Amino acid sequence: MTIQEIQDTIVDEFSMFDDWMQRYEYIIDLGKALPLIDEQYKTEDNIIKGCQSKVWVHAEQNEDKIVFTADSDAILTKGIIAILIRAFSNQKVADILEANTDFIDEIGLKEHLSPTRANGLVSMVKQIKMYALAYNAKN
Repeated sequence: MTIQEIQDTIVDEFSMFDDWMQRYEYIIDLGKALPLIDEQYKTEDNIIKGCQSKVWVHAEQNEDKIVFTADSDAILTKGIIAILIRAFSNQKVADILEANTDFIDEIGLKEHLSPTRANGLVSMVKQIKMYALAYNAKN
C-alpha cells in the first residue's frame, strides 16, 4: 500500500469511533500492538527531542525502503508513534519525503492532545522525515 492509502485507512478507522475516549483507547491498543524496538536502539541518539515522554525511533534501510521501529515509555505516546510507523515504515525514501501528514489533522489528533504532546507529535514526524533525508543523501 502507498503512504496515502495507509493514511486513508487510518482516517477511516478513526471515523468509526463516536467520541475521543474511544479514539484514545484505540490509540493505546495500537501502541500495545507495536512491535518492540530492539533494546540496543533505546539510546540518546534515537530519542525524539521535543517529546514530553521518551520516544525512541530507529530506522534501517532495506533495499530502497526505510523500516522504522519505535517505542515509548508512555502508553498514549506509544500509540501515536505506532500510527506514524504504520504510515511511513516500509516505504521508499522519496515517498516519505513527499508525503503529506494531513491525515493527522483529518483524524483530529493534534487538537485532542495536550500542547506538549502535540509538539511531540510534530517532532516525531520531523524525525521520520529527517531519517528519510539522511538516507536520501547517502544514495
